[in-house]
Amino acid sequence: MDSSKQPQVLITGAAGFIGGALSRYAIEAGYRAIGVDDFNRTAEQLAWKSIPFQECIDREAFIKNPDRWLSDVKAIFHLGARTDTFCLDEAVLKHLNLDYSKKIFHAAARYKIPFIYASSAAVYGAGEHGYQDGSQSLMQLRPLNPYGQSKLDFDCWAMEQAEQPKAWFGYRFFNVYGFGEHHKSRMASVVWHGYHQIKETGKMNLFRSYKTDYLDGEQRRDFISVNDVIRVLWYSFQQPFASGIYNLGTGTARSFLDLSQGLFSALGLVPKIEFIDMPEGLRDRYQYHTQADMQRFFHSSKYPFAFQSLEDGIATYVEQLQKTAG
Repeated sequence: MDSSKQPQVLITGAAGFIGGALSRYAIEAGYRAIGVDDFNRTAEQLAWKSIPFQECIDREAFIKNPDRWLSDVKAIFHLGARTDTFCLDEAVLKHLNLDYSKKIFHAAARYKIPFIYASSAAVYGAGEHGYQDGSQSLMQLRPLNPYGQSKLDFDCWAMEQAEQPKAWFGYRFFNVYGFGEHHKSRMASVVWHGYHQIKETGKMNLFRSYKTDYLDGEQRRDFISVNDVIRVLWYSFQQPFASGIYNLGTGTARSFLDLSQGLFSALGLVPKIEFIDMPEGLRDRYQYHTQADMQRFFHSSKYPFAFQSLEDGIATYVEQLQKTAG
């Protein structure tokens, strides 16, 4: 097929973990991918340079004039943001997580382009108001950090807009793990950190619990494979349904002990787990339980695929990591 006749999609955060995985998926599906990011970040160069982008656009140039690249784009996947949950610089968060998103949303509305973006489960804070993704709960949510607040601020703003894209979906990602996250350093998943701890020391460290109703290691999260995330994002573009904000997790909370045991099993090792103190600065902002309520998503989307189990997802990921170790 003549590449000039292939449809194209635009992906922000294309040099990152989920953005890079989606870029590869789109290209394999027969699309040309236009990547937007800060491509000068050396930690990510090896990852993104292997992706055959149609074009790489500097993030700030795109923010300044997004219209320049949108006339032939079939969908915008906005995955670019400051994702560091420890970031306290509200000016940076406002620029990259709020103002940047607003500008692309407006552009998508002008060009009638489907717009799919990354929100975050961080908007739910400690989960005291549950994990339902309907608009009725927006004003009740209390994120535990400025990052989560920036994501909630954009969710609220998007819901209020009179002029909207042809179709739009904001996905509140829960705990995403999978191949391609090595550059994220401390923000990489517990699966990634655990794998490397075990390979280097033969053991895995988990935080002690500071709540009497949770035993050590029984803190729970909704862990979802990046492969499932990419499939949902692409399905939303290919089979659009009712626009809005949706959770994106498996709908099942699993303990960190489950996760660690899955890693040892995938590596063929006997579990050796040690519990360590949680940093004091994190204790008041730590989520002890997250679990995506997926009912609204499945009802609206009629999504036909099952999500991968934590054990299967870890086994696949470990196999990929071992293949690339050399």
